[in-house]
Amino acid sequence: MSLQGQRTTTTAMSWDDFRSLISKLERDKELKMCMLISIGTLTGLRISDLLQLRFCQFENTDLLTIREKKTKKTRRIKINPDLREIIERIKAKMGITDSTRLIFLNKYGSKPIDKSYVNVKLKEILKKYDINVEGNISSHMFRKTLGNRVLRLNNYSNEAVILLMELFSHSSPAITRRYLGIREREILDVYDSLRI
Repeated sequence: MSLQGQRTTTTAMSWDDFRSLISKLERDKELKMCMLISIGTLTGLRISDLLQLRFCQFENTDLLTIREKKTKKTRRIKINPDLREIIERIKAKMGITDSTRLIFLNKYGSKPIDKSYVNVKLKEILKKYDINVEGNISSHMFRKTLGNRVLRLNNYSNEAVILLMELFSHSSPAITRRYLGIREREILDVYDSLRI
């Protein structure tokens, strides 16, 4: 987590790496991390909100409604059919019968896993599966992976930046552009355009 105004250096995974990773995590029975990375990337939620989720919030509805801890805003998120399938499949594999329990319980079953645990585990996982990510590895990677996917699918349009600004609860498009490293990428591309 960065301080307000501090530049975060976490970047995104490629979409192909994301898809491959969740498949491998499920195969290797790293079910909790598979679900965390899937839900985090396909909803764009901050880690503080992810860790408070319960299975019942995904049942019998197409919308996930939460009150964001950081912004105190109510947010409605459409549940992607692929995400619903992942959650149902992994819930069954984990043998979960109490849908009211937290999804990301610690090993003692008393409270959610810790943010610092998530970041340490992510570093281990990316190393194990040989996935290279620039900068620091942290849970911000989920949101940035989603953001970069949306940008790429929409040809890096200003409309996509505005949609992401609202999705991420940022106060301006400039913050979203900085968050996703768009301006820095554009500046670096200037050097590539200088051909002799």
